Amino acid sequence: MKAPAALVGARVTRTAFDYQVRISFTDHEPDGRVRLDGELVIETPITVTDAAGTQVILFPGTGTALAPLLGLFTKAVVKAEVTGLGTLSLGFDDGTQLSIGPDPDYESWSLTGSGLEPVLVGPGGETDWQH
Repeated sequence: MKAPAALVGARVTRTAFDYQVRISFTDHEPDGRVRLDGELVIETPITVTDAAGTQVILFPGTGTALAPLLGLFTKAVVKAEVTGLGTLSLGFDDGTQLSIGPDPDYESWSLTGSGLEPVLVGPGGETDWQH
């Protein structure tokens, strides 16, 4: 699977919460054409670290407890990498970091859309990541 390096430069254009967390990303070419239009769907715990180093663990399906993710709106991705069996790490231009690890029993995260290769991290994680 290909690590989602195409997210670098994209901005968060939407966050949505139910039993999943959905984060939409968009980026444009210099001529205005859409370069990337993608959605990250998260189904397992999310570690959020703010610029001051304060860390919280958020759980999809917990309503207002997910409010720290609202601050990502309009923030740009400056780092996108996958390590191990599928731990996604995203860094944003305000210093916020997100980390979503693979779950032993459930799908943990997926990424779909135009301008990037789709990714689905299933139960137990994935191997053979291309960077």
